[in-house]
Amino acid sequence: MIAEPNAASNLPSPKENAVHDETVPESPSQNGTCVRNGNLKTPRKKRKVREQCENSVVVDWVEAYKQDRNVALLDLINFFIQCSGCQGMVTAEMFQSLYKKDVMQKMTETFDKETGLQYKKFMAYPWILTVTWPVDMDNEDYPLIRTGPYWKKFKANFCEFIAVLVQQCQCSILYDNYLMDTIISLLTGLADSMVRAFRHTSTLAAMKLLTAVVSVHLNLDVNKHNAQRLYEVEKKRLSGKRTSYRLDQLERKRKEYEHKLLEIQNMMNAIFKGTFLNRYRDVIPEIRATCIEEIGSWIKTYPDAFLNDSYLKYVGRMLYDKQAEVRLKCLLGLQGIYSRKELVSRMDLFTSRFKDRIVSMPLDKDHEVAVQAMKLLMLMSQNCEDVLSAEDCEMLYQFVYTTHRPLAVAAGEFLYKRLLSHEGDKVQPKGGGKFGASTDQLKRLIHFFLESELHKHVAYLVDSLWDWAGKFLKDWECMTTLLLKNAEEAGEALSDAQESALIEIILATVREAAEGHPPVGRGASKKILSVKEKKIQLEDCTKITEHFIVVLPQLLAKYSTDAQKVANLLQIPQYYDLDVYSTGHLEKHLDALLREIKDIVAKHSDVSVLEASSRTYYILCREEIAIYSQVDCARTQMIDELMKQLNQLLDCFWQKEGGFCTDAGEISQMHSTLRRVAAFHNAHDLTKWNLYDKTLRFLVFETEHGSLPVLIILPALQCTYFSLLWQLAAVSENSTKETLFPLRRQLRHFSQICTCFLHHKEKDVREKAFMILCDWLLILSHLDSNNNEEAVGLLGYLPNTQLQEKLFSFIQEHVFMDREEEKKDLTEEEKDEACKLDDLHKKRSLLAAYCKLIVYNVVEMTAAAEIYKYYVKTYSDFGDIIKETLSKTRYNDKIQSAKTLILCLQQLFQTHAESQDSSNGVDFSSPSFANIKELARRFSLTFGWDQVKSRESIAMIHKEGIEFAFQGATGVDGKCLPPNLSFLLIISEFSNKLLKPDKRLVCSYLQRYVTEPLPCRGDKWQPLVWYRNSLLANEDEESSVLGSLGEWPPVSSSKTSSFKRKLSNESLPETSQTEAGSKAPEQQCVSQLSSAAGKSRKRLKSQEMHLQEHLPFLCPGGMRRRYCKDEVKTEDVPEEGPEDTIEDVDVIGTDQDS
Repeated sequence: MIAEPNAASNLPSPKENAVHDETVPESPSQNGTCVRNGNLKTPRKKRKVREQCENSVVVDWVEAYKQDRNVALLDLINFFIQCSGCQGMVTAEMFQSLYKKDVMQKMTETFDKETGLQYKKFMAYPWILTVTWPVDMDNEDYPLIRTGPYWKKFKANFCEFIAVLVQQCQCSILYDNYLMDTIISLLTGLADSMVRAFRHTSTLAAMKLLTAVVSVHLNLDVNKHNAQRLYEVEKKRLSGKRTSYRLDQLERKRKEYEHKLLEIQNMMNAIFKGTFLNRYRDVIPEIRATCIEEIGSWIKTYPDAFLNDSYLKYVGRMLYDKQAEVRLKCLLGLQGIYSRKELVSRMDLFTSRFKDRIVSMPLDKDHEVAVQAMKLLMLMSQNCEDVLSAEDCEMLYQFVYTTHRPLAVAAGEFLYKRLLSHEGDKVQPKGGGKFGASTDQLKRLIHFFLESELHKHVAYLVDSLWDWAGKFLKDWECMTTLLLKNAEEAGEALSDAQESALIEIILATVREAAEGHPPVGRGASKKILSVKEKKIQLEDCTKITEHFIVVLPQLLAKYSTDAQKVANLLQIPQYYDLDVYSTGHLEKHLDALLREIKDIVAKHSDVSVLEASSRTYYILCREEIAIYSQVDCARTQMIDELMKQLNQLLDCFWQKEGGFCTDAGEISQMHSTLRRVAAFHNAHDLTKWNLYDKTLRFLVFETEHGSLPVLIILPALQCTYFSLLWQLAAVSENSTKETLFPLRRQLRHFSQICTCFLHHKEKDVREKAFMILCDWLLILSHLDSNNNEEAVGLLGYLPNTQLQEKLFSFIQEHVFMDREEEKKDLTEEEKDEACKLDDLHKKRSLLAAYCKLIVYNVVEMTAAAEIYKYYVKTYSDFGDIIKETLSKTRYNDKIQSAKTLILCLQQLFQTHAESQDSSNGVDFSSPSFANIKELARRFSLTFGWDQVKSRESIAMIHKEGIEFAFQGATGVDGKCLPPNLSFLLIISEFSNKLLKPDKRLVCSYLQRYVTEPLPCRGDKWQPLVWYRNSLLANEDEESSVLGSLGEWPPVSSSKTSSFKRKLSNESLPETSQTEAGSKAPEQQCVSQLSSAAGKSRKRLKSQEMHLQEHLPFLCPGGMRRRYCKDEVKTEDVPEEGPEDTIEDVDVIGTDQDS
């Protein structure tokens, strides 16, 4: 049997195999009764016709087997070989009358040493089969692992064919002691092959064969019991008679079934021991997964034979497999067992031995494995009594807070059914009444949330329970009733912590119902709702609105003094359907809500409460809704009172002598009032109240005298900023110069004030001024004043060099401060962990604001070089921000971004060189030089795997690096060493990102600076040698480039051909003869490569021109002129893409060097 290389066309053809129509549905059917699937419209009809085709093919094969079983079996054997990806043929001479010696001689005669073929000899009773295939056959590409719908269908049809084959043969030839013996020995022999394609395909076939045989065994077992029962009935009926024909017939039938069962059991044992035991720990994960999947099916289908510890142990062992696919199959198989209560009682030993492993698997790094492990634990918890301890359950409950939503939902089911649901509870919840059951569930949920000390993310908890507990989570009437209960009702009132938790749960459930998608951080993007889900969402929004329109004012009145509770409750109106106010005639409840909000604003100065109040007014003040006039009137009235209070405080604050009042009480009142005004000015236009002049006076006074309290400076700075933003937003297309010039002066004046505050004595003022200044510069540099170009020209502003330096100095001082200085500045209170996290958050915000200026070209991109210096040093704190900045700047301008990276490395190198002793040169082993090299390595990793996409950037880095390394050198004569030559070691970290053709161009560019042979003594020139070696693509290219540089390496041994390596690695002991004859195929391969190289020279010239166009800055003048000459010769050859360039240049390089 000679097997040819696998390909799609190598599958069985109609002439060679009668089952071709089953494996390749696209081909015409050989059987006239088989209808093409493509002419059918419904999937059910297609499947029915496909089953008819398969049955027809198998029936024809069975008839052929009955006429000549040897020929039919050869067709079946050939079918299995071809399904492995090889096409071969078994001839009659190999199995009919030849003795073993003749068979060995025949195999030797048909083996071709010159072609490098490999063969496998094995026993397929009663034959000795030999499969021969090329050594360079692609072991990584065969039908079972190919992707796409066609090959997925092929695998399904292949498995179904085996099941149909056994089904059609179970009544006749299955027990002839010939068919199954041959098939089992064939599959067992192929399963021992070193070739992955044979091993995988035969293992799958053997496992599916055993599954089909198990079904036959079940049917026989049922028939045997029926025959036994009929025999007993007939025996009782004829108890007085000596004999009966009917009784003898039933006895023979029963014995026949027993004999068949014995044969089936022998087949099952042969397949299990011959294939499963050898392959369930195969090196290929797909094979292991197939074995575990099928044994799970056997245990579930035939538990009487397979549900015991001798078989379960294999599933338990593979729970520890390194591949997620295998672990997943184990869990899926166990789910089928633990879902049936009648089987769980026989799993005690397995459960006790592997429970700890299963409990730990929700922590698996593979998400799907973790999800299925949680579902398995859910089944174990339901069907196994006390199998999970309280500690196990507490650990599993915490998975409701995980970011992976499927795992969180599975954990939510576990939490709901195990802890929250009252179904199955023998003791009815106390309290009864209308909301007795829901109240009990809510209290359990609140208790669980408060006990989870490590997690305070109630939105994640609600989202995890939403699919299972949505009914009681939407019972907002029960929740609000529980909140409004009087404290006098013993045992019913909630504690303060429980009330806060319940309000958070109410807000989370309202948000989930109204938005219809998971919270931020759980899920890549917003969920696309179906029509049914949108309908449910609208119904929920209406329900929320109708309920909370009435109840929310009562809740705000009850908790008006609690800032945290009020801030959460005030977020509910943003999910209202505001038309309900007018359609339901509920304006009186709107008046009540507005009164409560006004009262809350007067009582509180907390930022979260004020911002929530301001946002609520913003939501209710939409001009398109009917209640706009009512809400706008209330808003205007409240702001009038605020401004009146502010004016009174200002009159008292500013004294006639030019000073200000230092009374602590008045300063506190001023601070609270300014914070209220700032919160509302953020969302509402307060320009008509002329707030700008009032707040600017505070800032001007502070710049001149510097004695105002921080409590006043911060809100005054914010109010002034918001005032100018509203004025900018009001600039229209019809704005005149007379109105723009005063605004321009105000903008410049405010920028100067913020710049001045960068050096304020108070840290909070400095940080606030920096954040506002960064946002301010970003807005002014990207103005779009309604197509008014004149306004953009007058109001637009870019920071000068001096301001850019001040901004970076601020970042360097406040963000990248040394740890020693931080420790000196930290007080005892700031050493608290929470304070450290808060300080880190502030630093990240400052750095992100500055990096935004770089990304949007407000600050020159070269300023990023100073930021990149801290990439490795501060990676844990700011690495993500710096990396994102690098990515965005590279997207904006690849070349300039590359120059910024190399500038960063050059500056660090110069600092390192200045700190070293100039007489000894640069110390390669110093920690500072190692840090620079590590930084370069990290930079190279940011370019990813797509070398074509980053080729221009990488080439520019090498160009700039080479020029910097040879800066100040007059020549390479052994006497004048370039002072920055060691910099080549740093840029060598980017060599692996170069394409092979680009490496050649970089080497040519390097040769312009190294025009003479290198000296053979000393280590001073070692960086050049190391850098040059990093540019060499392979040994052949190394010899050519080294020769051009004047230094030749020692001659290396020739490389072995690829098929020779495969032969030595994969051949069996019987094929050792092929190793002696590998020289001829190697010479043949070299000649083929030479021929291919000669045919591709024209295309290479065209591709080199393509490189010249992409990387012109690396090509010397002579090279460019040569390309121009070649252009005329190759004008008829189309240009190839970069991908083709890589392969063809490599081939031609081999030809030239050889």
